[in-house]
Formats: sequence, structure tokens, C-alpha cells
Amino acid sequence: MSWWILPTTADIGFRAFAETPEEVFRQSSLALQGIQLSEHGEAVLEGHLRNVSEWSSELPNGDLERGLVRWLEEVLFQGSVENKWLVEMQAVIEEGAVSCQVLWVNSEDVELEVEVKAVTLHNLIFRQVGNHEVVDGVDSVPSFEGPGWMAQVILDI
Repeated sequence: MSWWILPTTADIGFRAFAETPEEVFRQSSLALQGIQLSEHGEAVLEGHLRNVSEWSSELPNGDLERGLVRWLEEVLFQGSVENKWLVEMQAVIEEGAVSCQVLWVNSEDVELEVEVKAVTLHNLIFRQVGNHEVVDGVDSVPSFEGPGWMAQVILDI
């Protein structure tokens, strides 16, 4: 796992670490979905029929932080409105957008424990971690030593 639940006072958050920004988008998406799943829902997820689609989202002015928020909002929209629950993805960042090949299952088949209402900008981080730079851990989140990329996202539940 390359993402960990980040303790907050009222909501829930996560930190994701990876070698590339594209992989941070993937890990962040899996964190968003994983936080919402019930234990039983996670256990039976592999048994559901998977579909393939291509989803994309803008990176306003190339801003990875805002782009990540927009992408995660797209994942929430697809899951709650279009009934497409993301289970895996591969991202490509180019020309002011993130384009993703997505595997999804019907959201009606997914058992949730937590409902995420929104992705917030509060304490949002998406940045490159320099060679030998250490991002200190917080509670259950381990420290991370670069080189690499990290994101920190707080979700409104």
C-alpha cells in the first residue's frame, strides 16, 4: 500500500506516496475508494464484473493540487451519479489534463461504510519530494524519504 489514512479531528484524510505524479493520482483514487468501502465490500470487490472506460479531468494551469481535487471529484461523481465505482486505473498527465484508463464495477454492487461528500482544499498538498528529503510521518502515516511525489487530501464525510 502506498496510501495511509491521515487522522483529522472531524473528517478523514489520506497521504499517498509514489515515484511519479501519475502514480500519486492512482494511489489517491484508490485511497478515496478504499476509505469508503466496508470490510465486506472490500472482501467481495474482486468478484464483481469489471468494465473499462477512459475518464479525464483538467489540470487548471497545470496545477497538480487543483487537478487532483478535480480528478477525485470526478471519481466521486462517477461512483455516485453514473454508478461506476473505480477499482483500478492508469493515469497519463499531458497537455493540461489527466487522462485515465479506468476499471470500474457497478456502484450498486459495492457495499460502503463511509460516504465521502466532497474533496476539500484544506491542508491539500501535491508536491515533489527531493532526493533524501524526508516528509515526517503523522500518527499511523510513516515518514517518506524522496525522491518521489506525495499528496495529502482531506475528505468531507
